[in-house]
Amino acid sequence: MGDKIHQPLGQHLKPGKKPGRGSGRRWPIAVLATIAVSTLIGGAAWIAYSGSHIETGDTVVMLERSEATTPAAADPPSDPEISSEHSSADPPQAGTEGSMKSLHGQSGAEVATTLGNDGDEINKITPVKRPDNRPVLLTPPGRVGQSSHLAHLPDPTILEDTPQGPLPVRGANGERAFDIYARPWSGARGARVVIIVGGLGLSQTGSQYAIRTLPEEITLAFASNGNSLQRWMQEARRQGHEILLQIPFEPFDYPNNDPGAGTLTVAAGASGNLADLHTAMARITNYTGITNFMGGRFLADPDALEPVMRDLAERGLMFVDDGTSAQSLTGQFAKTLGIPFAASDLVLDATQERGYILSKLDELERIARRNGTAMGVASAFEVSVDAIANWAEEAKARGIEIVSASAVADDPER
Repeated sequence: MGDKIHQPLGQHLKPGKKPGRGSGRRWPIAVLATIAVSTLIGGAAWIAYSGSHIETGDTVVMLERSEATTPAAADPPSDPEISSEHSSADPPQAGTEGSMKSLHGQSGAEVATTLGNDGDEINKITPVKRPDNRPVLLTPPGRVGQSSHLAHLPDPTILEDTPQGPLPVRGANGERAFDIYARPWSGARGARVVIIVGGLGLSQTGSQYAIRTLPEEITLAFASNGNSLQRWMQEARRQGHEILLQIPFEPFDYPNNDPGAGTLTVAAGASGNLADLHTAMARITNYTGITNFMGGRFLADPDALEPVMRDLAERGLMFVDDGTSAQSLTGQFAKTLGIPFAASDLVLDATQERGYILSKLDELERIARRNGTAMGVASAFEVSVDAIANWAEEAKARGIEIVSASAVADDPER
């Protein structure tokens, strides 16, 4: 990395005077003391930065330095959403790729940095095996949440490469995306409110406005059929948001009411729906779970729903039901299969009018004070974003804690 932790030992020391006859080469006491102290400090620094710390998460600082010192790409890639990666077998080229090396001289991980047409960085981290064939861990097992320095980067310990792209999986020690990408909260008793703003990625200006306007405690849901998802995911994570992936499911009046490309349907069967699900899930990373967009018919059909919920259980993901379908079976399947689960109490912006939205937010607060927690969902319309942002600041002053969706989920493993 180029940073010296301590000066190398054994530098030539200049004696103040030549030794007298018969005295031999005697070093002054002050010099000997300096050598002893330098040896102790150097040894302590070596121990503090040993490989055991790299495995338990101390790669945070090293990765951040590497990323910060990576020059911008000279020519932006043609695809503004997901740029091509450089092969790990090729030497890093200036302006395209930064790397992190452990202090043992062994490769720790590589961070490929490229630019979209809009000028925003797109980063991807690639793990490199240690000599004992164990990966370098970015998050210690059992820890909730990522370091803020790494929140926009996928953790390789919970990813698998597939033909569709990288998909979340449980880590070798049981690590879950639900835990690693979760936003921590205070743990204090009191009224807790979750607000999920969905539809990110469908509108470029709307996505940018929502990410930059909403407080970081607000959970953001990205539409799997949206655009520039990788870019928006990274920006949202840098701003501190927990994120969900919003999957379109078949409503009762489909196809007259069409949720969009990639909709999971009852007629498609298990194999077709899992293929569409995995294609959607591979578009971005760093989400704690998925949430539905529409889906009245699909979520009420046990034969269609079971393969999807079973897949989420195996991958360590949460399911958040937006609460719009009274016949939804997601809660029952989540309990049976051991999936972290939460359901919304209110749709906050069924009417796109500021007064209406504020009244629903006040109702959400009353539910939270009565039950301890409450969850509301909204879409990334400007009027909704503005109302939520203003209300959230006032609610915090009234003692309401705004938390992420994972903080209120019913998790069988906790």
